[in-house]
Amino acid sequence: MVGVNRTDRLYALVEELRAVAPRPRSASWLARRFEVSARTIERDIGALQQAGTAIWAEPGRSGGYCLDRQHSLPPVNLTPSEAVAMAVSLEGLSGTPFQQAAQAALRKVVAVMQDHDVQAARRLASRIHLLGSDDEPRAVPSWIADALSAGYVLRIGYTDREGAPTVRDVEPLGYVGSATGWYLVGWCRLRDGVRAFRTDRITSSVATAEVPAPRDLRPEDLAIPYGEVRQLSLDD
Repeated sequence: MVGVNRTDRLYALVEELRAVAPRPRSASWLARRFEVSARTIERDIGALQQAGTAIWAEPGRSGGYCLDRQHSLPPVNLTPSEAVAMAVSLEGLSGTPFQQAAQAALRKVVAVMQDHDVQAARRLASRIHLLGSDDEPRAVPSWIADALSAGYVLRIGYTDREGAPTVRDVEPLGYVGSATGWYLVGWCRLRDGVRAFRTDRITSSVATAEVPAPRDLRPEDLAIPYGEVRQLSLDD
């Protein structure tokens, strides 16, 4: 495999580990297979792990790298323009509950790009500038951003539109986002009903240890009088 570029080698590494899964392949075996150093294999495996590929190291003389074929995909190969387009679009998530996850996703994509593509993307990105403002949205704390996936009851300090402060225990149910702000939708125990809380009005928040019983978020709970609410889709 002399002359194989890094991206092709990353694909081939994943396929090699998938083919023998759940048995391991040692770094030295993979180095001989791909005609590179064991150190290069370790760097490649690290890049794949950073990108979310389900590879782990199995210790011992007969150990090596293993892959969970049920939870892995080959790395995605983006062009420099596509990587920069993704970075620009992710800037639009500033101040939303998904800002930190978006930044992590971009780092994973860059980690598995070819070195010369990364350099080209950085050169292109250096020519793009974004105009900031004095009223940019503040970042949403991680425990609010992770509220849905973690499933814990949140205890929040909240200031309503009249400026009245309250402390509420909220069971997170969903998010509603628009160009002007993001709302955490949840079952408010103070009001004994579903409420939408603007994330920029949440003054404090703590994730409790309580995991509440599941509640369904009904269409009528999303009858927000600011426009049509559409459900997010991962498909085109």
